[in-house]
Amino acid sequence: MPSAESTPASVHEPDLVRPTKNDEIAKNGSELIGGPVGRRALFGTSWWTPVRIIALVAIGMFALGLVQKAPCYNGAWFFGASSQYTHACYSDIPHLYQGRGFADGLVPYFDKLPGDMQYLEYPVLTGVFMEVASWLTPSSGSIQDQEQWYWMVNAGMLMACAAVIAVCVTRTHARRPWDGLLVALAPAAALTATINWDLLAVALTAAAMLMWSRGRSLAFGVLLGLATAAKLYPFLLLGPLLVLCWRAGRWREYGTALVGAIVAWLIVNLPVMFFAFDGWSKFYTFSQERGVDFGSFWLIWSQNSSNPPSTETVNTMATLLMLLCCGGIAVLTLTAPRRPRFAQLAFLIVAAFILTNKVYSPQYVLWLVPLAVLARPKWRDFLIWQACEVAYFLGIWMYLAYTTSGDAHKGLPTDGYHWAIALHLLGTLYLCVVVVRDIFMPERDVVRRAGDDDPSGGVLDGAEDVFVLGPAAHPPRHAAHFDVPQVEWGNRGGEAPSDPSAGGSL
Repeated sequence: MPSAESTPASVHEPDLVRPTKNDEIAKNGSELIGGPVGRRALFGTSWWTPVRIIALVAIGMFALGLVQKAPCYNGAWFFGASSQYTHACYSDIPHLYQGRGFADGLVPYFDKLPGDMQYLEYPVLTGVFMEVASWLTPSSGSIQDQEQWYWMVNAGMLMACAAVIAVCVTRTHARRPWDGLLVALAPAAALTATINWDLLAVALTAAAMLMWSRGRSLAFGVLLGLATAAKLYPFLLLGPLLVLCWRAGRWREYGTALVGAIVAWLIVNLPVMFFAFDGWSKFYTFSQERGVDFGSFWLIWSQNSSNPPSTETVNTMATLLMLLCCGGIAVLTLTAPRRPRFAQLAFLIVAAFILTNKVYSPQYVLWLVPLAVLARPKWRDFLIWQACEVAYFLGIWMYLAYTTSGDAHKGLPTDGYHWAIALHLLGTLYLCVVVVRDIFMPERDVVRRAGDDDPSGGVLDGAEDVFVLGPAAHPPRHAAHFDVPQVEWGNRGGEAPSDPSAGGSL
């Protein structure tokens, strides 16, 4: 019997989908590194596996994002009200080192802070991350030196999170590892990675998605519970997963995931909740009490209205809109001609939360990047969306430069900023529409066109339906008729068919 080292890679690995064959933009972009892989190429014989290459690319792009922050690191964070905006290099991290008591050795959630914000307004696991970074920050030197060190320490920890995200996405769809390059090369992610601490929750969520794809429902639940302890949005994934498991009759696996998530969240939160309830609850009360903020359509409404809506009104309306979106996603799941892929619904639910929320901060794009890649791994659509997000990234800082530069009015006026908001909202909506179209027309889904069913679905992958509604109860063999090659769902044996729609219309 041959040893593991001598066994050909093709014995262990599924037939990989090559994006340079099925995606026109990937094919053209590959010319920068020698062109598409040839049909006689030898795979599995090099140290340079897709996972390693993509992890290194992700670290390289993250490093470029750090370079982009250099003007602020060298002075703009500390001198001049608007220079950190005109250089588009703002970050919360150095400012909150002193502003949230880390410079003075205060304990998050337990010690009151001077000023208007009495306690740290972040979930517990993010607070732990911030506290650990403060322990690693030298306490000698000026406060500016300490804030620079604090940002650098956090940047190093967040870089590890970025690498984890890229690796998890690369490994989630076993036959499509090169889709991870979309995550690694995402320009908006590189620009926003060190604005705040969102990458911690994103990394835990990406790891949870990987565990679910491997059929490890308990590990998925634990990681999702930890992600929710770092940021609120990951718990939303349990909603569409509930409906998918309902349609497939996979109640046991869902129950295991739900219990794991609840227990993991409680283990992190209960000690702080019990001993420092006021500090623990600050994140939740602050989320309710904060007014309409940057990036949302609510801000456009408020700034163009003589009678802007109150915070309570916006909270109520945003909640109702989100509930409508949840209901729509549930109906879509139960009536679609093929059961939607988990990643598609995960992207839609998080995008709905962001679009209806009263704030759409530039770093929220990080929440969507890995989900977008798993839901719609198409370079054209991904780059359209990323272009909109980069434009907004520049727009918000130019607007803040305008509002903080006094009579000089350097930057983007209010009307221009509203156009920037509209652009990034429309970019996210565009990607949502494309994903919904893929659900209704599975022939258009590039993942299913390659012969897969739901590679991120774990126990849902290839499972039979036990509960459906409407037309899904008696679907045709194919949901829609197009002049394209037809696919045997779940047939992974053959090469992915070429995609005649690549680079074309929706």
